Amino acid sequence: MLAYLIRRLFAAAVMLVVIVMVVFGIFFLVPKWAGVDIATSFVGKQADPAAVEAVRQKLGLSDPIYAQVWHFFKGIFVGRTYSGGGDVTHCAAPCFGYSFRSEQAVWPVLTDRFPVTLGLALGAAVLWLVFGVAAGVLSALKRGTIWDRGAMVVALAGVSLPIYFTGLLSLAIFAFGLKWIDAQYVPLDQSVSGWFGGMILPWITLAFLYAAMYARITRATMLEILGEDYIRTARAKGLKEQVVIGKHAMRSTMTPILTMLGMDLGALIGGAILTESTFNLPGLGRAVLDAIRNQDLPIILGVTLITSLAVLLANLVVDILYAVIDPRVRLT
Repeated sequence: MLAYLIRRLFAAAVMLVVIVMVVFGIFFLVPKWAGVDIATSFVGKQADPAAVEAVRQKLGLSDPIYAQVWHFFKGIFVGRTYSGGGDVTHCAAPCFGYSFRSEQAVWPVLTDRFPVTLGLALGAAVLWLVFGVAAGVLSALKRGTIWDRGAMVVALAGVSLPIYFTGLLSLAIFAFGLKWIDAQYVPLDQSVSGWFGGMILPWITLAFLYAAMYARITRATMLEILGEDYIRTARAKGLKEQVVIGKHAMRSTMTPILTMLGMDLGALIGGAILTESTFNLPGLGRAVLDAIRNQDLPIILGVTLITSLAVLLANLVVDILYAVIDPRVRLT
């Protein structure tokens, strides 16, 4: 088990280095090759050439590529000092630079919004796991029944309907029509009940989409596993059906579910753009959407790195859970 963990940690560290270098290339090299001057974007198109050159020197954009990569990589882990034009600024780690529009450090801006996105992702994940997996298992056990057909129709609707439709529909019915829920977001430190009331519709809307996918995958996987020899052997030994399903079949079914959960939850931690925009939640998704509109490159870069790191960590946790669920994985 220890050797397995060491291999996975080493692979994750290598992948982290690759991710940082790829992100640097996308946000600094590609714009340069496309003829976009980052210094001009930072200062503004109406700035005089001297101001643009001062920013170029301060950001190190005139340095060789290898030096820029090193400064970028180093800044994420130990911070970075920007100097040029008689001005010296220290950016504490993790340093993602400064916003082109507000000139604030990117990291504090993202950490202010991160709890909103984290609460949205975790709350929705609990709902879609519970209802999606349960619906998929029941559909597999009651194959061909009205429950099976009805659950799969609802799942098909959940996969097909976009979030901005289901979100606006839920707001129109439950918030503005029936007035059962106050859809206004309230920070958790101000009011627990207000925070829960503002998050319940986003949770349900986001979970409806993912629960539909999880139900379909769970049903297909469960049907395949129920036909395996070891399931028939377990039943032939006289084990109770609850034991056969809960201990044997579900253990194998959870492998693809964990894979999906790691990818989906990691990606959502980077921001659920449609959900946050529909319900006006001040999370990372809204931040990156506003940054795209304003061409605020450092904010987009910071959210991209956070999303990549979240997916990487989620997959690392999934790898460890694989070894817990199936001891054979430790030997691979």
